[in-house]
Amino acid sequence: MQASVGDELLVHGRTVGQHDRTAQVLEVKGENGAPPYKVKFDDDGHEALMSPGPDTVVRHHGERR
Repeated sequence: MQASVGDELLVHGRTVGQHDRTAQVLEVKGENGAPPYKVKFDDDGHEALMSPGPDTVVRHHGERR
């Protein structure tokens, strides 16, 4: 997985009833766009250090939704 500052991560819910979440990439801590990423979640403003798993999709800055 590779991301840049300004990209959006879409984290799919893992269990029934758990909604998808989106987070903005604030900082890339890994080399060449690799995780971990410092992110800010859109739904509650929480900031976290994240190493996304297979349930996460990168929406690169400027991509259509």
